[in-house]
Amino acid sequence: MSTLQFKTTINCGGCIKAVTPALNQAVGAGNWQVDTVNPAKILTVTSDQATAEQIVQAVEGAGFEIQAAA
Repeated sequence: MSTLQFKTTINCGGCIKAVTPALNQAVGAGNWQVDTVNPAKILTVTSDQATAEQIVQAVEGAGFEIQAAA
């Protein structure tokens, strides 16, 4: 399994609820989490199948900003 991390604008429970269908479809339920306590709102994805591009498209499609974490 590979782990990818991204900075996002997903900052609350409502935001997580809004992005859940897109991320579940892109990477599968249980394969992602957002650390809303972290100021960078880090999205961590663990998957062997999803690409960074697919994840970015899913999050942007749900209306949020996303960029690769340093």
